Amino acid sequence: MMTIHIEELTFDCIIGILDFERLEVQKIIIDLSIDYHYYNNFFINYAQVIALVQKDMINNKYELLETALNELEIKLLSTYPQIKRFTLKITKPNIINNAKVSLSKNFSNL
Repeated sequence: MMTIHIEELTFDCIIGILDFERLEVQKIIIDLSIDYHYYNNFFINYAQVIALVQKDMINNKYELLETALNELEIKLLSTYPQIKRFTLKITKPNIINNAKVSLSKNFSNL
């Protein structure tokens, strides 16, 4: 079993339910850990994973972090069937003045 760690993937997108969040992009940070079976040079390209996650978040303009997590689960597991487990965390570092707010979920495809 191999584990890919993608830490502090940072970009701007529309996310949230508040009026101003629907009008202006805000910074988000993605942390992702993927456990998968590596065999016969069959690997997961982490650059492609980053592109998939970033494109999905920017294009879909999710209202809820919960929806984003669930949709990314479907996309990652369908694109990379060799994934056995992964943890995905989305952080909104600037939504509260004195705190970073995050939501995370563990997924299993065992």
